[in-house]
Amino acid sequence: MQINEYQKLALRTANSTNTGDLILNGILGLAGETGEVADIIKKAKFQGHELDCAKAIDELGDVCWYVAILAEGLGVDLETVMRGNIDKLKQRYPEGFSVDKSVNREY
Repeated sequence: MQINEYQKLALRTANSTNTGDLILNGILGLAGETGEVADIIKKAKFQGHELDCAKAIDELGDVCWYVAILAEGLGVDLETVMRGNIDKLKQRYPEGFSVDKSVNREY
């Protein structure tokens, strides 16, 4: 599946096509779902639980769904968002990640 195809399929199950609703639902849902992923990791790291990778992956899918509808609300497709991010990272770390460039970042 291509990323923009995912976005279109995700939008089939979005509650509204109103741009403002997609933005608000997207950002609130993203906050909630990332919290659920964090909780799974927290329980494994600090509370003696087994890391439930299947549950984390399931919640990560929900994160993707909210990213897709938020992007739609902002009027952009996911490929454009992802390409912009990679372009930014290539500029920031032209030779790949380095601690020095991270600590002494100019932008």
